[in-house]
This record gives sequence, C-alpha cells and structure tokens, in this order.
Amino acid sequence: MANLFQKLEQEAFRAGITPRTKESINWFKNRISSIQGVNRRALMREEPIQSTDDQVVGTMMMYFYDPKHKKTLPYYDRFPLVIVVGPAEGGFYGLNLHYLPIVLRAKFLDSLLEFTTNKRFDQSTRFRTRYNFLQRTSKLKYFKPCLKHYLTKHISGRIALIQAPEWEIATFLPTQDFRKSSQENVWSDSRKKISGS
Repeated sequence: MANLFQKLEQEAFRAGITPRTKESINWFKNRISSIQGVNRRALMREEPIQSTDDQVVGTMMMYFYDPKHKKTLPYYDRFPLVIVVGPAEGGFYGLNLHYLPIVLRAKFLDSLLEFTTNKRFDQSTRFRTRYNFLQRTSKLKYFKPCLKHYLTKHISGRIALIQAPEWEIATFLPTQDFRKSSQENVWSDSRKKISGS
C-alpha cells in the first residue's frame, strides 16, 4: 500500500500516458478498477499527501466524516473525496465524487479539467467550481448528486489535500465507504438525480 499514488503515476509514465487527457482518465479508470481493498488509514499517511486544516475553494481533499444527521440520512459516505466549491454555515459545500459511478466520474472529471485556474497542474492549480458556475454549465451536469454540505466539526482527524498531479488517481481509487446502503443503490439514485427522474 505504501506510496500507492507514486506507484500508479510511475506505471502511467512507463505506459506512455499523457496526464490529464481522455486517454489518461481511461487508463487510470481501467488500471485502478483492479485494485481491491484500499486501506483508507494507510492512504491518509502516504508521503505525497499533505495534511491540512483548511478547506480552500477549488481544492480536492479526502477525510473521514461522521455526519451530524446520519440517523435520518438514507445513506452517507464515511470517507468523502471532495472538491470544495464554497463556504457554508459551519463548514463548506463540496462535490463528493464518490456519489458517481466510475463511468460518470470519468466524464465529470474530464469536464472539470477544462475549468481550472491554470494548466500547469501543480500545487497552484485549482478547480474553478463555484456553485453558481456549476448550475450554468451544462457540461457539468453530473454535479447534482455530488453536492453536499459538510460540517467542519464532523471531520474526524486531519484533511488530506490532493494535489493536481494526483487528481486522476484519487478520483478512481475505490475508497468510498457508504453506510446504510450499497454503492450500487447510491449510484442508481445518482443516475436518477442527473436525469431528473
């Protein structure tokens, strides 16, 4: 499990994959589909991952989460992978990519990569994903089931900040931890929300 991000980046490089292209997204989607049983706690301690206490708009991050209203929620993700889209009372709004099945996650990420603050894809790169922007851009229609209000006090431990070079890997790693329902049911509901049915 050690240095999983680096291992996958090196594999993609050796395979001649150009980062942040449709080919790259498909490669990571297919390669990571064979990975089973990711240890979330070990992943949070990996070397390329930076810990932070801040929720900066446009960043991607992951963390352990214990929802305030978990008793009344039909289901929830204990380990969200979130792109922060804005501040909210007591916390922030974020797009939890885990609420999309892998195929739609790939399409959503492909669209999101068109809307970044720069094309360097380094520590300075952020997603340009504010809530009103998401609503106006039909290319980003997959946001509907992903948009959640997260309360800072209900984050357990530190937040792992995912830098731009690792966005593709983090997006497809099977780290979702849905409670009270299967991922198949969650993804079925998400498809219905996207289609408006």
